[in-house]
Amino acid sequence: MKFLTWREKHVKEKTFVIFVSLIVGILGGLAALLLKTLIHLISSALTSHLSITGGNWLFFIYPAVGVLITALFVRYVVRDNISHGVTRVLHAISQNKSRLKRHNTYTSLVASSITIGFGGSVGAEGPIVYTGAAIGSTLGSWLRMSPRVLMILVGCGAAAGIAGIFKAPIAGMLFTLEVLMIDLTTVSVMPLLISSITAATIAYIFTGYDVEFFFVQSEPFMTARIPFAILLGVFTGLVSLYFTRVMNLMENTFRKINNPWWRLGAGTVLLSTLIFLLPPLYGEGYGSIVALLSGNISSIVDGSIFYSDRDNVWFILLFIGMIIMAKAFATSATTGAGGIGGTFAPSLYVGCMAGFFFAYLLNELFGLDLSVKNFALMGMAGVMSAVMHAPLMGIFLTAELTGGYELFLPLLIVSTLSYGTIKLFEPYSIYAMRLAQRGELLTHHKDKAVLTLLKVDNVIETDFMPVDPNMNLKEMVGVISRSNRNLYPVLDKEGRLQGVVLLDEIRNIIFRPDLYRRMYVDKFMSIPPGRVVIGQSMEQVMKTFDDTGAWNLPVVEPDGTYVGFVSKSKIFNSYRRVLRHYSED
Repeated sequence: MKFLTWREKHVKEKTFVIFVSLIVGILGGLAALLLKTLIHLISSALTSHLSITGGNWLFFIYPAVGVLITALFVRYVVRDNISHGVTRVLHAISQNKSRLKRHNTYTSLVASSITIGFGGSVGAEGPIVYTGAAIGSTLGSWLRMSPRVLMILVGCGAAAGIAGIFKAPIAGMLFTLEVLMIDLTTVSVMPLLISSITAATIAYIFTGYDVEFFFVQSEPFMTARIPFAILLGVFTGLVSLYFTRVMNLMENTFRKINNPWWRLGAGTVLLSTLIFLLPPLYGEGYGSIVALLSGNISSIVDGSIFYSDRDNVWFILLFIGMIIMAKAFATSATTGAGGIGGTFAPSLYVGCMAGFFFAYLLNELFGLDLSVKNFALMGMAGVMSAVMHAPLMGIFLTAELTGGYELFLPLLIVSTLSYGTIKLFEPYSIYAMRLAQRGELLTHHKDKAVLTLLKVDNVIETDFMPVDPNMNLKEMVGVISRSNRNLYPVLDKEGRLQGVVLLDEIRNIIFRPDLYRRMYVDKFMSIPPGRVVIGQSMEQVMKTFDDTGAWNLPVVEPDGTYVGFVSKSKIFNSYRRVLRHYSED
């Protein structure tokens, strides 16, 4: 293209990236606005006429219909797996050179708006991150940007999605740094900020300058409440651990159901039942958050079969406790059945409920006067920080969502302790653990990040001459004379590795003709100290090198078939090349 040729000659890459990040921010902000609008329109059309003074049987139908439509759309129109958006963005950054498919710029948006609008108990933030990241990836690929710049643009798109949907530019950037684990460098920080600010500006222009959750700081936080903030931090950390473990358990359970229609049936039955019994689980649940923060506590049972108990303090506590326990099941049932949505909003929701429950319970038990709405706000930051392993994002997002900057100190305390608590049990976030289990996770640890980007297949050397275990020494010397290597794999007739012959170990006998007919390979070959199996991560390969002290290791298929050798020198050369490429500033 003439434009790209002109750009390469006249515009520096750093300058051009700034311009592209602005475009990504605009498109990401518009996508977030469109998603929020679609969800609101669908949800309002379906629920505006429902009764608030009793149970609504339509809660049995709406979520199931939404998940069914979404599953059909994904199966027959998209024909690709678009669930777990944030995890897929992480995988693209770690494994696919930050390249996402073009259809991801709109398919997640359409599917999630249907799922959530019809009552699926998930969040829109995962899909909008996927959409924004795909916008950045597609635009960067079209402009032929390098993988290093493409990674930054994917981060810009994700940041724009979060900033646009929450009106939270700082949180958008921090999400990219903490959750997507993009390195904070002078090259990346400016594009991320520009995309986040641009997307948030788009949101403010079209939806006004109010914060997402209206919050009035009518009860200032006092230093005497700090011990309770510390306790809340530990409590939200444990709640986060419960949420994460249940999500993983349910996800594994649904994965074991091979028939997609059985998965759909099981998931929708569980989801619809939970929503009928606990209507605040419908959709994102942001209405319940607003109600609690505004002090309208009894409205939590509106539209349920328990409406008549709205003035019973202990029943309200029990009801909120059930919501906290059930949210993870409702969220995993939605995604397990085939719905599209994220765990971002559910963690925010559970945090608000947990913080409120904590303060409300202590007030009733011990006659305290803890501010339930302050603690609800602090709980939001705590659970989000722990579930996502992103304490800075949890703090700033909560403050930006509600304008609750006066609570900055307790937000810091709760988020830090909650994050510290879950780290004792879970080393990775709910998004990253799936990739970490497969050894495919890019991290802030520079060595591990570079090793993740390296592939065993790219460093295998295959120019070693194999020998047969039944060869005599004379035939072995003939092979040595034709080879420029000092290492020889010993293979059986099926090509499976039996051992290796090291030239240094037989140097003392190769010049003794009297042994040529009497010595055979199977007598002087040795067993390699370790082997590398195809499919292992580079981190596992380097651990094998460290454990064995070897300089070369054979590579085999899982059945033992010989493939080649890997050497430390080849890996170190590749390591230096990748490190230099991704560390250019």
